[in-house]
Amino acid sequence: MLKNYSSTTEFYLLGFPGSKELHNILFATFFFFYLVTVMGNILIIVIVCVDKRLQTPMYFFLGHLSALEMLTTTVTVPLMLWGLLLPGMQAISLTACCVQLYLYLSLGISEFILFAVMAVDHYVAVCNPLRYTIIMNSHTCLWVVIVSWVFGFLFEIWPVYVTFHLTFCKSNVLDHFYCDRGQLFKLSCDDSHFTEFILFLMAVFVLFGSLIPTIVSYTYIISTILKIPSGSGQWKAFSTCASHFTCVVIGYSSCLFLFVKPKQTQAAEYNRVASLMVLVVTPCLNPFIFTLRNDKFTGVFRDAMKSCYRLLKA
Repeated sequence: MLKNYSSTTEFYLLGFPGSKELHNILFATFFFFYLVTVMGNILIIVIVCVDKRLQTPMYFFLGHLSALEMLTTTVTVPLMLWGLLLPGMQAISLTACCVQLYLYLSLGISEFILFAVMAVDHYVAVCNPLRYTIIMNSHTCLWVVIVSWVFGFLFEIWPVYVTFHLTFCKSNVLDHFYCDRGQLFKLSCDDSHFTEFILFLMAVFVLFGSLIPTIVSYTYIISTILKIPSGSGQWKAFSTCASHFTCVVIGYSSCLFLFVKPKQTQAAEYNRVASLMVLVVTPCLNPFIFTLRNDKFTGVFRDAMKSCYRLLKA
């Protein structure tokens, strides 16, 4: 498996080191996280779509964010879980590896853009409430969401294309649980320093291009909240943005290491842990962060549960 692989047709994923017992524990843990992520995000999407009280821009964006979170984890986590059940290394075809990397990166970029859009939405709601319905009308919201999805999928076409046009001659073993671009560069025998630098600049553009509007929006939001005379008014305004701000902090802090680095071939163990934060832990936490502290959503959910109980009882 260490000969020349310039015409590689498949890769082998090393996954997680350790014994079979450890793999079983990891499988149970990650499967639980994945199940909670999928069920939580589906619940958010269904309730937002069904209940008219949640037919507002904030919940419209939240529904799309939940869809992105669920799809991102589904692209990578099931393959990781299957690998934990298999003895030895897991084989993945070159085409499947390419598709997985493309979908994972594209969905991630769309999610970052949507984070920025939600920050601007909160800014308009807090700082310009009288014009909120005019600015954030249904036509604007729809187009912003379409642009977020389309931009993510268009932006990653060239980076994935150049990644899989490398010559993989060192090995075909990826020291990861999914097709990580850093590991692919590590297997290449081409001089990829310039390509890595361009991809680094593109990652900086996406991350900080979406982070700057978020920072500016929250700067104005905090300034406006501090001007509210009553403590209850300040708390009400702050609670509107707290869940989104928390997810932004967690999401950007865990992704900064993964994507904004001049050297893609960093330590595999540290990269694995950071990937787990992005793909398993954060998507599982987000449904709880966005809903448990949201009185309107919890009220709608409570009413839905009561309606289901009455139907079952009848």
